[in-house]
Amino acid sequence: MVEPAQIGSGDVVFETVELKKHFDGGKVVALRGVDLQIRQGEFVSVIGPSGCGKSTLLALLGCLDKPSEGTLTYRGQSIPDLPDPASYRSREIGFIFQSFHLLPTFTVVENVQIPMFEGKLSRAQRKERAVGLLKSIGLEHRLGHLPSELSGGERQRVAIARSLANGPSVLLADEPTGNLDSNSAQQIMELILQLHAEMGMTFVLVTHDLAIAERAYRTVSMRDGRVTSDRVSNHTATAAH
Repeated sequence: MVEPAQIGSGDVVFETVELKKHFDGGKVVALRGVDLQIRQGEFVSVIGPSGCGKSTLLALLGCLDKPSEGTLTYRGQSIPDLPDPASYRSREIGFIFQSFHLLPTFTVVENVQIPMFEGKLSRAQRKERAVGLLKSIGLEHRLGHLPSELSGGERQRVAIARSLANGPSVLLADEPTGNLDSNSAQQIMELILQLHAEMGMTFVLVTHDLAIAERAYRTVSMRDGRVTSDRVSNHTATAAH
């Protein structure tokens, strides 16, 4: 078993013990017993080849799927046993995906408001918050544009703003630079690092790109559904304290 990297004494946000996930009646094994702790304010990258289980792990952390076996907790509470998974995702988790998932007929400012539709904010408050988030990431000049009118990097910035709409305590990012050219990918990583430094949120980022992974404070490597290493990076990101 790989010993987890020692990262200070912050509160444990996620903990997995012998976490397993099977598909197709057990014929496909995605996770084969993952033991992992992620603490408050950490920026953790999860790296490995396609099919290693990293995206499956992220989906389980975000309660987009349930484990087949093992223990999975968020701040000490069992995620599979949550009475209202949708509320957990809405209040606690922000998602960033490789393919952006922006609604094509909604403007930029409307897309950012989508997670807030189920909340208590008025229409004016939702728009004000969305505009503020877009200004914070440098897209105030794109408020009325449709996703088709944006570059790939701009679309991902909108997706990041949307992920922050409900003030989550955790961001889960699945290959957030996977559809971008190298320059745009670098800009998105700089934005993510800036947000982490400013907001002290817990970030878990899945990638197959070692250069991207090592920008995080801590890198967890996976292969064949297992954690093979867990180490602190020598690069610039730091854990929040």
